[in-house]
Amino acid sequence: MADVESDLARRLALGEEVVLATVIRLDGEPPSRSGAKALFDRSRQLAGTLGCSEFDSQARAEAPGLLDAAVPGLRTFRHDLGSIEVYLEPYPNRPLLVVLADTPVASALRRWAPDVGFEVADKVPSKPPRGGLYVVHTDHDAPDLVSALERLLTMEPRFVGLVGSRRHTGHHLEALRVQGMPEDAIARIQTPVGLDIGAQSPSEIALSVLAGLVAARRGAPGGWKDTPSGLR
Repeated sequence: MADVESDLARRLALGEEVVLATVIRLDGEPPSRSGAKALFDRSRQLAGTLGCSEFDSQARAEAPGLLDAAVPGLRTFRHDLGSIEVYLEPYPNRPLLVVLADTPVASALRRWAPDVGFEVADKVPSKPPRGGLYVVHTDHDAPDLVSALERLLTMEPRFVGLVGSRRHTGHHLEALRVQGMPEDAIARIQTPVGLDIGAQSPSEIALSVLAGLVAARRGAPGGWKDTPSGLR
């Protein structure tokens, strides 16, 4: 067990994504024991064992889905001699949220985003992060807005949001077109950005944006603002 836990700590320090499996209950006389642990990445068993190759193979098959969902789960694995209940705890790479501009909305996003699973940066990364890239630009008057979006769009972010109604942001989208940005890339920019909760204050706007980011990450439809009277 100590070897598994030390390997877990080492791999997390290196930024690897892994799944820790722990046996919590036995039924019958399976070749296992309560507290047995094993560590997996998306394709391999890295350390430890749940007691036999059958159990280890079943846990390994669950690892990719758990890492994608980023939610722990209970699974029952079966053997001719009995079954085990296993707690599977994923440690996925946290997605990177790049929050651009120095605004009250940006400040609130930077405070709250780590609590819902995002790493946060205020600069364009040098390469796409392993956990996926999300971007929110909070100042539609920023002089470098178009160049920043141009660089970020080449990294194929999972989400790009631009705070402001189309009245304030439409000319930036047109500037990207003029510079040769493909239309499908421009279409990925969400503006207005945020879920429609009637937000008015900077903190309320940040809350609506953060809720939208969670919806985008989880693949939920949300209730996006999509009219010219969007966030200002």
